[in-house]
Amino acid sequence: MPSCRSNSPEIARQYIADVLLDRLTVCKWVKLFCERHDKDSQEGERRGIYFDEAAGARILRFFNFLTHTVGEYAGQRFILSPWQQAYLYVLFGWKSKETGYRRFRTSYLEISRKNGKSTLSAGVALYLLEADHEEGAQVYSAATKRDQAKIVHGEAVRMVRRSKALSSHITLRTDNMFDLKTNSKFEPLSSDYNSLDGLNIHGAIIDELHAHKTRDLWDVLETATGARRQPMLFAITTAGVSRESICREQHEYVEKVLEGSVKDDSYCGVIFTLDEGDDYRNEDVWIKANPNLGVSVKLDDLQRKLTKAQEMPAALNAFLRLHMNVWTQSEERWINSDAWALCGGRTEIETLRNEPCYAGLDLSTVNDLTALVLKFPRTGDVLCWFWIPEDNMTARERRDRVPFSSWVRRGYVEATPGNVIDYDYIKERLRKISKEFRGLKEIGYDPYMATQIAIQLEEEGFNVVPVRQGWVTLSPALKELEREYLSGELKHGDNPVLRWNAANLVVKRDSVENYVPDKAHSIDRIDGIVALCIAISRQINTREVPSVYESRGLLMI
Repeated sequence: MPSCRSNSPEIARQYIADVLLDRLTVCKWVKLFCERHDKDSQEGERRGIYFDEAAGARILRFFNFLTHTVGEYAGQRFILSPWQQAYLYVLFGWKSKETGYRRFRTSYLEISRKNGKSTLSAGVALYLLEADHEEGAQVYSAATKRDQAKIVHGEAVRMVRRSKALSSHITLRTDNMFDLKTNSKFEPLSSDYNSLDGLNIHGAIIDELHAHKTRDLWDVLETATGARRQPMLFAITTAGVSRESICREQHEYVEKVLEGSVKDDSYCGVIFTLDEGDDYRNEDVWIKANPNLGVSVKLDDLQRKLTKAQEMPAALNAFLRLHMNVWTQSEERWINSDAWALCGGRTEIETLRNEPCYAGLDLSTVNDLTALVLKFPRTGDVLCWFWIPEDNMTARERRDRVPFSSWVRRGYVEATPGNVIDYDYIKERLRKISKEFRGLKEIGYDPYMATQIAIQLEEEGFNVVPVRQGWVTLSPALKELEREYLSGELKHGDNPVLRWNAANLVVKRDSVENYVPDKAHSIDRIDGIVALCIAISRQINTREVPSVYESRGLLMI
């Protein structure tokens, strides 16, 4: 971008120095990115890594061969913004002493819209194709749909056409470009491509990773780089909404790498966003999420969109996610994810064995998710069990876009044999649970689905109580749940399945502010929350009222 006069390592180093000396307004993650580079520079010899100034400068010089092709800068030389120069300088400059090849194999860059993601990605793809000394390089722009994958590829095609140096080496074809001399190619690739087998990837540009509903394409690309000397997965995205996605997984991994809790010398990433506590209405902090503010991001455009967001609450999350790069959830979702996260503690399980508790059972249709929740009123603890039919789990995983198989491996979901829910299996688990937690008083259930199993449980001596899914029973339970999690009394143990259900919950309200779970309009499955509400409903309806004498004692007359 035309925010400085040239692409050079001096500008990259100056940006890093300015961040370290607090001369620039940046977020925590950008500061940690620069600190990591500085620390690595001091410790690299001992750790077997070194910074190759020539390699860092080479990627920057390559951009001098490129020009902008659209918008107000069309036809001008592609001068990277200082932050872009610093990121590429670090990404391509670090090497392994043992091999002499590039240290970083995965790049994750998260930033707000209109900060030059696609043009930067196109330039990186062309570098990997033409200037990375890789014979037979296979480079792809990857997305969930081929049309999306063509965005970066199309920008690269326009760059090649405008560059005499590149067009003399690169041959352009429909949806493909290749260099006959090195037998290298660059083409768009998507998850709906007719075959993803046989890929031998040197470089993959993954644009808008937040739009990927499953991790399938990411895994294919990552495993297809194994035969290359210094492959590069270059993911660039805006913040997303799903907390159970490949994008969120990479986001959290970058945070851990930058904080130092995870050591991974092959992973490079940075996030441009607001810091915790920043007021999104304060224009002074906008540059943290928009380092191209005043260049490709226009201040008056952000001001106009903020005004709209303040007048139309439904637009606020879009403003935060797209323009402040803040992870959000649908504005309809009822549970505050930050407050919910603060309730992730748990009492030691052993101390709950004899603790009074109530169970809520949300029995699904025969091929869906079933949930059982124990609620312990005195401690606030919540214990969950989830079941899913084993034979259709993979199909459900794709349909719901959530990691059921991973949850099964980690013990959060149990896969029952067959392609339908095995009620006998669940009854057996209930017997074991009741023996483990001897304070179980009641099992509440939705009579719409579970009448037959309730009759069988009652015949075995269980105290089962129907809880109808209506205003009278569930509105008080939802209000109690709201009170407990907002006050911090709830202890859900950070169960990821329950967290997913909580994030999906949408409620239906009446004219006097009663509300019930709205399964029809919730974002996705809410079975665990429904089961929790059933348990809380029984907790409320059987709550013992303490004697007045316990609080004030006896009156002597």
